Amino acid sequence: MKYFVQLCRIAVGVLFIISGLIKLNDPLGFSFKLEEYFSPAVLDLPFLEPYALAIALFVVILEVILGVTLLLGYQIRLTLWTLLGTILFFTFLTFYSAYFNKVTDCGCFGDAVKLTPWESFSKDLILLVLILILIWGRKYLKPLGSAGFRLGTTIVALLACVWFGNHVLNHLPVVDFRPYHVGANIMEGMATPEDAPRAVYEYDWKFNIDGTEKIITTLGDYPDVDGEFVGLEGTREIQAGYEPPIHDFTVEYNGIDMASAILQRRNLLLVVAYDLNKSQAEAFEAVKILTDSALAMGYSVAGLSASSAEETGNLKQRYGLIFPFYFTDMTALKTIVRSNPGVLKLQEGTIVQKLHYNDLDALSLPKLSDSKKYPQALKSYLDSIMVLDQKYRANFSPETWGKQYEIDQQNIVAIDSILGQYGYPGTSLVGSGTDKAAWYVIQHSERIDEFLPQIQVAAETGELPYRLYAMMLDRSLMGQGLPQKYGTQGRSYFMNTPEEINLIWPIENPENVNALRAAAGFDQTVEEYVVDLFGEGTEYKSYTLEQVGEIEAKQN
Repeated sequence: MKYFVQLCRIAVGVLFIISGLIKLNDPLGFSFKLEEYFSPAVLDLPFLEPYALAIALFVVILEVILGVTLLLGYQIRLTLWTLLGTILFFTFLTFYSAYFNKVTDCGCFGDAVKLTPWESFSKDLILLVLILILIWGRKYLKPLGSAGFRLGTTIVALLACVWFGNHVLNHLPVVDFRPYHVGANIMEGMATPEDAPRAVYEYDWKFNIDGTEKIITTLGDYPDVDGEFVGLEGTREIQAGYEPPIHDFTVEYNGIDMASAILQRRNLLLVVAYDLNKSQAEAFEAVKILTDSALAMGYSVAGLSASSAEETGNLKQRYGLIFPFYFTDMTALKTIVRSNPGVLKLQEGTIVQKLHYNDLDALSLPKLSDSKKYPQALKSYLDSIMVLDQKYRANFSPETWGKQYEIDQQNIVAIDSILGQYGYPGTSLVGSGTDKAAWYVIQHSERIDEFLPQIQVAAETGELPYRLYAMMLDRSLMGQGLPQKYGTQGRSYFMNTPEEINLIWPIENPENVNALRAAAGFDQTVEEYVVDLFGEGTEYKSYTLEQVGEIEAKQN
């Protein structure tokens, strides 16, 4: 029996040490799990949420020390009863999670080993039995070495745990078990293999057969029975399907998911701040210096946060940040990097570096050649599209109009395909100059309204000069017979007499149009612009839609 008790002692001690060290490697992650337990939806102990990190550190260090003292035989009575209290607490949590399906992963082994709630409960039950055996067979648990050795080893273990916990909190976990580890490709992590197993569901169909209601169960097919269908009683998953390692990552701007477009950029820096109210505010001073330098060198920079647009706007204004922020789910951001804020360096979706805000000076930013800045094949293709877009426009004539129209039709198909794969090919992806190619093609197409939301996002995030979006918006509004906003669109009306009327399409707010134009990046007032548009001697006159309607009626 004593040998069996010794085996139990080794099993429990080693398991507690391993479990504790894995969580001590990432105490912030364990604190997030405790916050989930303390939330109103689970244990309803919200007053404990602010202390989740302190509790997490205490629990994981206690786990390691209990494992050490059990193996040493130090203070064995206290150790055994503390082990019992600890495992009873964990068993309650895992049972509660499993029975009520409240927390799908207990975090027992951090992100290293994922257990279902019932697997976690079963593991704790086994440990509970082993600890009870140890209490029963305590007389067989002989201490190792001298009393001084046991005390000294316990103190060293405690100090080592405190140092290690402090180190990973002020930097990053030494071993990253999450799907966003260095070397991982986020896009590949979101993909589902073609041969991946699919989820299997059972369906309960209720039928009235010869006056009796019966339940027919199938795997989804409609039952082939003689009877009156009453209703679908329910469904249940009997076999889980494949779930990609990364399944909750989106990068949204105005409701548009930009993840695929952003992740395909070369030389991308992501500034991650899951909650700006909990961020280390002073760290953004270093972020400002770093990102300004990166942008000047040709790197692309984007911020990810679960905070509101107002909060990210205030942050940008306070620290002078000149990169856009996008919305990403808070849970995903907490998983990506255990730092608030933290910085990731990516190369076409692959994580190359991941840094805590205390280690930003370790970021590698080598000088970029043009060939390394942008995908040359895509850049050249867009440049050639822009050349074709202007091929006959400089010298329009009845003979060339048909040729240019055919080119435009081909170009918009190509741009539609590019936008579907890359999102808008803006400055970060293809560089200044080429970033306007897609805009020109869309502006000269009949599909402006379809692409306008993407053009707006590109302009607001710095991927396209804002004035180009303003011009496209005005053209869209004019096409709908509505007043324009920036005064960029004009029309010529040839009357039945030699008289010709050249006018700026009606403006929504003509009194403030020049201020709006300046804010959008135009360097001319509307009075100056009308001369460029229609020639010397043309004066700007503010028309209403009713007045334009009367002119069109006379023309017709």
